[in-house]
Amino acid sequence: MNNNTTLVLDFEKNIVEIENKIESLKHLAEGQDVDISQEVSRLQQKLERQVRSSYSNLSPWEKSQVARHPERPHCLDYVHGLIEDFTPLCGDRLFADDEAMIGGIGRFKNISVVVLGQEKGHDLETRLKYNFGMAKPEGYRKAQRLMSLADKFNMPIICFVDTSGAFPGVEAEARGQAEAIASSIQKCLQVQVPVVSVVIGEGGSGGAIAIATANKVLMLEHAIYSVISPEGCASILWRSADKVKEATEALKLTAQDLKKLGIIDEIIPEPLGGAHRDPKAIIESVGNALLKNLKELMPLSREELKKQRNEKFLKMGRNLE
Repeated sequence: MNNNTTLVLDFEKNIVEIENKIESLKHLAEGQDVDISQEVSRLQQKLERQVRSSYSNLSPWEKSQVARHPERPHCLDYVHGLIEDFTPLCGDRLFADDEAMIGGIGRFKNISVVVLGQEKGHDLETRLKYNFGMAKPEGYRKAQRLMSLADKFNMPIICFVDTSGAFPGVEAEARGQAEAIASSIQKCLQVQVPVVSVVIGEGGSGGAIAIATANKVLMLEHAIYSVISPEGCASILWRSADKVKEATEALKLTAQDLKKLGIIDEIIPEPLGGAHRDPKAIIESVGNALLKNLKELMPLSREELKKQRNEKFLKMGRNLE
């Protein structure tokens, strides 16, 4: 286990301290004729116990921090790791191309698919390029265009959800942000092909639901999915940022809570210590989960797929009444 991250979460400080000891010990032993294997092994065992202890009982707020970790694999990491011959398709044919919304076609396990997802970026340059994963109306209209393409050519749709919410700027509102999101949700319900969405980090508000109204909604173990961000909830209900932890508890935004409520269908376990500690392993796990769910959906008829998806979301409303 190796800590290559630049961000240390509060509850990870003991973990990082042990990792630093291991690295220091290895550095001191370089070029020296000394056997440090036993001490390193002891520290590795201690490290694993500490990680397991820290991550076995995370609070909703701590899970929110893990979900937002900048070193978590993002949409393009999954695309590059799982989709062969990916060809980006750009533009909404109305206004512009929105780089926050990734879209294109490719092959997943020899299945031709349409891929959609929000990309946050890994550093300042790419975060600005992708607008921190917050799509504008043209992004959601691009998503609708590609969903129509998938429907026309009978291609399953895979969505990677990772956004704090749709872009809230004045220009987005002027170009019809609310209508674009609503139309994207409507398009999700109309298409007659398998739709599988995976919440890989943050699933924030309508910006997430616009591409997560799927036959199967999967969620990583430490991801979050809610109608509003914890900070936004705290500012509205308590008018204080100090209440963010209380807001996170009230929102029931963890994968475990949402599975119990029937909002999501499956939780994908993350590697010990979170997805940011072993990106390769989580990408493989997501690929296995996607394949399993697509195999369940693909034998269904076009009419059955649409009916199943609509009934799924109508049932949520009935159960919560």
